[in-house]
Amino acid sequence: MKIAVISDIHGNYDALVAVLKKAKKENVEHILVLGDIVGYYYHPDKILKLLSEWSFDMIKGNHENILESLIDTPSLKESIRIKYGSGHQEAINKLTKKQLEFLKDLPETKSVQFDEVSLLMSHGSPWSNDYYIYPDCENETILKCDSKEHDFVLIGHSHYAFAIKNTNSILINPGSVGQSRQTGGKASWCIINTLNKCFQLVSTDYNIENLVYEISKKDTEIKYLTQILKRK
Repeated sequence: MKIAVISDIHGNYDALVAVLKKAKKENVEHILVLGDIVGYYYHPDKILKLLSEWSFDMIKGNHENILESLIDTPSLKESIRIKYGSGHQEAINKLTKKQLEFLKDLPETKSVQFDEVSLLMSHGSPWSNDYYIYPDCENETILKCDSKEHDFVLIGHSHYAFAIKNTNSILINPGSVGQSRQTGGKASWCIINTLNKCFQLVSTDYNIENLVYEISKKDTEIKYLTQILKRK
């Protein structure tokens, strides 16, 4: 069975469309979503609709927590927008009450198993969904992610794709679908084959023009939102 591991979609509809199109060609049967559906960009409603057409498991990212904070404290709207763009407010505007409750009730970690392969889903790290782990971090941090109960430990959050063989398990960060911090215009994700435990880090091209235009209308003064999409 082939499983796609995706993370940090951040409202980027065009990127997810490209990934799911490729996943279908690769005969992916199930998707693991490691959080951060919302934040930065503008179409969490379309993203949830796309994902609803697949078999999937999902956990909460730190940006779902930021969304909860905005719902509870609307006065945070501008400070959140200046730091992260209008994505959280767009989620409030576009998602139904049921969808917002769904995101709020997601777990921060989740264990799943397919074909005798066990996987731990996390966002930032197994102990915190807002802890950044990069491929060049200290070995002590990598070892802390090891699990005797799982074949794979999955993390996101940093937007950097990497895979490291640990003592008992393989640590994988699939990178970010919606806002790669390695190369602009590419959606990063991963495919795991649960029959043989082989995996592949995947980078899928998508067109950023529509999103760049939307940024110019909604968050024109937040230069980072466009610059990261064009990073070489």
